[in-house]
Amino acid sequence: MAELEWFDGEPESLDQLLGLADSYRVDSLVVAIDQALQAKASLTPAERVVVAVEALEREVNNGGYNQFFFNSSAEHVPYIVDALTAAGCPNVAAITAEAIAVLGPQPGWSAEDISNAAADMNESDDERLSALDQKFSEYPDPIEQRLFAYIADHRDAIALS
Repeated sequence: MAELEWFDGEPESLDQLLGLADSYRVDSLVVAIDQALQAKASLTPAERVVVAVEALEREVNNGGYNQFFFNSSAEHVPYIVDALTAAGCPNVAAITAEAIAVLGPQPGWSAEDISNAAADMNESDDERLSALDQKFSEYPDPIEQRLFAYIADHRDAIALS
């Protein structure tokens, strides 16, 4: 069976993208949806799940949990475990909860506080996060497929513009 191609076009609508699952890689469709959502001024709770889960996957795959905590994606830390759970990724949610525990955020911390804590981690904490990065990279949940299913199930609460 031939590998599906990457979708790199401009999405016309969410329904259009959802209908392309047999023609294009699902991860590319999720990325197209995420990019459209990031351009919006405000997000619904369902849209926020998509953006948060995609931010986690992008950042952890690129530079680990520390990068997720350090970059602007730190804004998602307070609700990322709930977002992963909502998207059907309980194993990744558990790994992420462990990573957040290593960071040790306090209630009321801003994204800047989280980024500063990530920058100030000690070697032991970095080693613990590296072990969790490895667990994440084993993909105990098929994140993109489950997030795509979540998007399809919540299509009435997700708009690309």
